[in-house]
Amino acid sequence: MSWQPPESLLAAAEAEWARIQALPTPLRPRDRMGIAAQEMPSQEPLARARNMREVALGYYAEQARVEAARCLQCKNAPCVSGCPVGVQIPQFIAALAAGDPAKAIAIIKETSLLPAVCGRVCPQETQCQAPCTLGKSLKSLDKAVAIGRLERYAADWDRKFGQAAPPQVAPETGKKVAVVGSGPAGITVAADTRRAGHTVVLFEAFHKAGGVLVYGIPEFRLPKAIVRAELDALKQMGVEIRLNFLVGRARKIHDLFEKDGFDAVFIGSGAGLPKFMNIEGEHLVGVYSANEYLTRSNLMRAYDLEHAMTPIHAAQRVAVLGGGNVAMDSARTALRLGAQEVHLIYRRTEAEMPARVEEVAHAKEEGVQFHLLQNAKRILGDDGRVTGIECLRYELGEPDASGRRRPVVIPGSEFQIPIDAVIVAIGNESNPLIKQTTPGLETDKNGRIITDENGRTSLPKVFAGGDIVLGAATVILAMGEGRRAAAAINDMLKA
Repeated sequence: MSWQPPESLLAAAEAEWARIQALPTPLRPRDRMGIAAQEMPSQEPLARARNMREVALGYYAEQARVEAARCLQCKNAPCVSGCPVGVQIPQFIAALAAGDPAKAIAIIKETSLLPAVCGRVCPQETQCQAPCTLGKSLKSLDKAVAIGRLERYAADWDRKFGQAAPPQVAPETGKKVAVVGSGPAGITVAADTRRAGHTVVLFEAFHKAGGVLVYGIPEFRLPKAIVRAELDALKQMGVEIRLNFLVGRARKIHDLFEKDGFDAVFIGSGAGLPKFMNIEGEHLVGVYSANEYLTRSNLMRAYDLEHAMTPIHAAQRVAVLGGGNVAMDSARTALRLGAQEVHLIYRRTEAEMPARVEEVAHAKEEGVQFHLLQNAKRILGDDGRVTGIECLRYELGEPDASGRRRPVVIPGSEFQIPIDAVIVAIGNESNPLIKQTTPGLETDKNGRIITDENGRTSLPKVFAGGDIVLGAATVILAMGEGRRAAAAINDMLKA
C-alpha cells in the first residue's frame, strides 16, 4: 500500500463509476469481480506524523458506491457470520450501492450501536472481511469488500446529514441496572437494558466516559467527538453516567445491591493492568507502560502543549516494545509528541505481528523504524534516566502454543541503541480490584472473570463481559459480549 493524493482517488472512483453505469444491469458476478477496490483517502504521511488529526479521511460518495458495487450479494452471506454482533452486511451494502446511505445506516443500527467507532478501529480483516466470497474468489484478503470502510461511510453520513432520534425506550419497569465501566461492552449493556425500560446507571472511574475508546485509542485513529456523540445518545435515552466513581473502592459490588437497590450489575471494567518484561532498567525515568503513555496523550491531551499541563517526557529517541495495535498507536503517538526517531522492536517477523496490516503500513509511512527478530535484553540508564537499550537478535524456531514460530535467541548477538524513552506495549491483564473486593466472584489464573455464554458470573444477578472476561480484545467483540449479557439481564428482570 502506497499513499495516493485524495484527489487522485476521487478522480479514479468517478471514472470507475462511469464505467460501471455503462455495464448491463443487473451486474453479473464477473462484472463485480472486475470493479477496482477503493483505497481509503488519507493525510500525506509526513504531514500527519506531526499532527493529531484523523489519518484516514473517509470514502468519497463515489468511492462508497463503487466499493459497494463490488459486493456479490451472496445468498449465504458468510460476512454476517464473521460479525460478532450480526450486522446484516449485504443489505446495508446494497443500500449504499443504490445511493441510499439513510437506509444503510438504519440497517446497521438494528444490531450495532457504535458504527462510526467500529468502522474505524475494528479488525474487519480478521472478522467480517475474512470470509468474504469476493476476497476468496480473487485469492486475496486485500481484495475483499471493504466492509469496515463502508460502515464508517454510512455512520459519518448519518452524523453529518442524518436526523436519527435516540432509540425508543420501553415504559419504566421499576428495575435498576448498574453498569461498571463505560467502554464498548458497558455502553452496549447500558443501551440495551435502558431500551427495555430499566433505570440504568453507568459508573466510570475516570473523569471522562468512554473507557478504552477515549484513553487507549489515539485521536488520529478515533476522534473523541465521535465517542462523545455516542455517549450523548445514551444520555438522551435516560442513562445516568457517574464519573470519577471507582467501583471496588467508592462502592463494592455487593453494596450496589444492598445499599443502592440495584437489581442487576454488569461488570465491564476492561483489562487495564499493564504487563512489563521484568528486565533490568524498567524502573528508570523515561520507561512507560503503553497504557500510561497513551492515557497521558489521549485522555489528558499531553500533545496540546499550549493548554494541557500533563507531565510527559519530551523524548527525542523512543523505543517501543511490542507488535500489536497498541504498540503501533504508541509509536505513532511518540512521533506526534515530537520524537525525532521511533524504534519499534518486535521479536518475531512482520508476518507474525498481531497489529492490523493497515496500522503497520501507516506506521512505516510515517517514519517508524522497525527492528524485527529483535527484543530488549535490558534498559540502560545514567543518573536514574534512560540512555539506551540493549537488544538481542532472534531467529524463528518451532511453533509455540499460539501456533506462531517461537523466537530463539542468537547467542552473542547483543547490540545497543541510544534511547531516551521506552514504551512497553506487550499487553494488559485484568485489574484485580473488583476480584479482591468481591467475595465469591470466580476468576481464572489471569484474573479474568469467568462467565457462561450469556455473561453470567458465579454470583447471582452479576454479569460481566468485554476485556475483563476476554482479555484485551476488539471493540466489536466486547460489544457482542455486552449484547448477550444485556439480553440475559433483561430476561432475568422479566421474571
